[in-house]
Amino acid sequence: MTIQNVGVIGAGQMGQGIAQVAAQSGFKVFMADVNLESAQKGVDKIASQLSKQVEKQKITREAADLIHSHLKPVGVLSELKDCDLIIEAVSENLGLKKKIWMELDSVVKPSALFASNTSSISITELAAATKRPSQFAGMHFMNPVPVMKLVEGIRGIQTSDETFSSIRAAAEKMGKTFIVARDMPGFAVNRILMPMINEAVYALYEGIASVEDIDVSMKLGTNQPMGPLTLADFIGLDTCLAIMEVLHDGLGDSKYRPCPLLKQYVMAGWLGKKSGRGFYQYG
Repeated sequence: MTIQNVGVIGAGQMGQGIAQVAAQSGFKVFMADVNLESAQKGVDKIASQLSKQVEKQKITREAADLIHSHLKPVGVLSELKDCDLIIEAVSENLGLKKKIWMELDSVVKPSALFASNTSSISITELAAATKRPSQFAGMHFMNPVPVMKLVEGIRGIQTSDETFSSIRAAAEKMGKTFIVARDMPGFAVNRILMPMINEAVYALYEGIASVEDIDVSMKLGTNQPMGPLTLADFIGLDTCLAIMEVLHDGLGDSKYRPCPLLKQYVMAGWLGKKSGRGFYQYG
């Protein structure tokens, strides 16, 4: 199918990034959040990011204005009724995601395709919450979306070939490289990445090395651009914990047991960069 209008649910960091790359790829984008004010804040943050690119002479003011004109904030899901593709980018909470998809299912046009940006939750289970499971797939974007080139495509057991082809085409139009992963806990990227981050937290927990030395060792010892604890702060420690819990519950292997220190940080509200404190403190 031809995709022209894209709905993005969730005006947080991931939703903003997805909306931005969709808008700059020529799609008309409707950004939804819990209310119109929150959605407008998301659009305003995208406008701010575009202005910074203009200042750095990466894009022209005319290009930034054109991208901004493709964005419309909406406060209720029914305003996504004419979208061809809807991408959900809310927090990693199965109940919340199911609730959103069930509501969307009743208000958008029957031909609309659904995609979740979940980083670990079963696409098959999310699709089953709708009356169009064959039109449901996973589109896992990487953070920050405007910079990272990858989209992980995940088929639920019900996903049709036509749906998956359309999802791939949309991702590629956004300038992304599309890889295919099985609908298993964590898919491909987080099945590998999150246990590494969790092991880095264990190394800190067991006093093997300091936060700084763990990060330096992995940057200089394995040529990673960012240390695992810095990366965890950037992702959000609550998100890291949620993914580890999905891996542990879904695969039943003790090697995926979340580190107690990771749990403590989340309980303390130390969620990383977004909260001002994680393994590092942020001004």
